Amino acid sequence: MLDRLTLNADRIGAIARGVGEIAALPDPVGETMAAWRRPNGLEIRQVRVPLGVIAIIYEARPNVTVDAGALGFKAGNAVVLRGGREALATNRELGRLMAAAIEAEGFDPACLAMVRNPDREAIQILKRHPELIDLIIPRGGKSLKEALAGSAVPILPHFDGICHTYVDRAADLAMAEEICFNAKCSRPSVCNAMETMIVHAAVAARFLPRIAARMRAAGVELRGDDRARALIPDCAAATAADWDTEYLDLILAVKIVDSLDEAIEFIGRHGSGLADAIVTADPEAAARFEREVDSATVYVNASTRFTDGFEFGFGAETGISTNRLHARGPMGLRELTIYKYVIHGEGQVRR
Repeated sequence: MLDRLTLNADRIGAIARGVGEIAALPDPVGETMAAWRRPNGLEIRQVRVPLGVIAIIYEARPNVTVDAGALGFKAGNAVVLRGGREALATNRELGRLMAAAIEAEGFDPACLAMVRNPDREAIQILKRHPELIDLIIPRGGKSLKEALAGSAVPILPHFDGICHTYVDRAADLAMAEEICFNAKCSRPSVCNAMETMIVHAAVAARFLPRIAARMRAAGVELRGDDRARALIPDCAAATAADWDTEYLDLILAVKIVDSLDEAIEFIGRHGSGLADAIVTADPEAAARFEREVDSATVYVNASTRFTDGFEFGFGAETGISTNRLHARGPMGLRELTIYKYVIHGEGQVRR
């Protein structure tokens, strides 16, 4: 929680750079996505337009105030921001700065609105008014998910981040060690951090003692199945709940499997669909993993920590969608637009 709330010089600098990158990106509004001519002479274009009024509900991360505000504004939307009580004063100040900047450029500052009431009742009000709010993007845990149950407003969810890294039998183990360590330890409190490490039995005896020692030195608590515990001294026994837990902390579940099939099946049963990775030198295994793991972002020989709008070149993000409609993965400018069809004719009528 403290890590998510922290704003220091480096993070403020990163927020500012993100706004600069957003400003430099091409404007998506009005872009022609596709165009074609029908046999009857009608010219049809699919054109990007703003979504409308977007409410973004988030907890504990004040950088979201700026990221979401800047992206929503650039994509032509009005944005309603509702942060948590943990960063209320910071969010208010950031909202004031952005509204002042918007007004200084001749725009109505009301297109960026801060909900100053941190109580959950504000969420209940927002979700009951589809005539005022076109879309809600929630970023939070299970309690926020429960608070939005029965919403009359469409929701584009970003809830759990139960991410896996699978170390295949054909993995470069030195590469796997660096990827797994980065995925767990570079910033464990964020949703794209690895929560479960899956290791093929053929390489487990060579790989697990080495990575476990490095994880333990970094303060990571390991929880493994029986076969993993046999190879890792002092590894705690994993419970059934551990495979379905987003720790957001220096805790890692460890699972040994006998095949790629088993790894893919395990991820399908326990993953949240946000980010999953395979480390392998086998192109066929990589291709199967890409094809069969149904997550918003699927990695081959890279850390899940790259699941981020800034890293994808979006400048920032409003969230990472695990939805299967409209948008998946990090949500940048284009994901905050929808499209309409514009049809030009020369007097055609339908016969």
